Amino acid sequence: MSPETEKRLLQVAAGIACLVPLAMGAASIVIGPSILSGIDDPPARDLDSHFRYLSGIFFMLGIAFASCVPGIETKTARFRLLGAMVVLGGLARLWSVAEYGLPSDGHRFGLVMELGIVPLLMLWQARVARRFAGQIRGA
Repeated sequence: MSPETEKRLLQVAAGIACLVPLAMGAASIVIGPSILSGIDDPPARDLDSHFRYLSGIFFMLGIAFASCVPGIETKTARFRLLGAMVVLGGLARLWSVAEYGLPSDGHRFGLVMELGIVPLLMLWQARVARRFAGQIRGA
């Protein structure tokens, strides 16, 4: 597969992966904590406030990842930083699993994204960046 084709496939995969934090972040900002397991009445205004704040950060994370898609082969540092944020969040979620057990399906999906898909995308992006750097040096 050519470096250009691999780059395009990575861009498509990263673009699709961006839809998760964008969709959930936006929905969580608008709907609030009731989006989780049908919580209709948050136990406290502070929970709602904190949940929406974190949802805004999650939404912005999606935008930041989306900004990596154009020219993804040159965005290694940004992609790694954003990926590290996601992986650390996944590790924090894993701690919760250890303490309280498995969460609902949506959160299990999050774990797969955070500790599986995102690290794989980070490795793929690094490979594409190396291939393009080799093209530049070999030109």
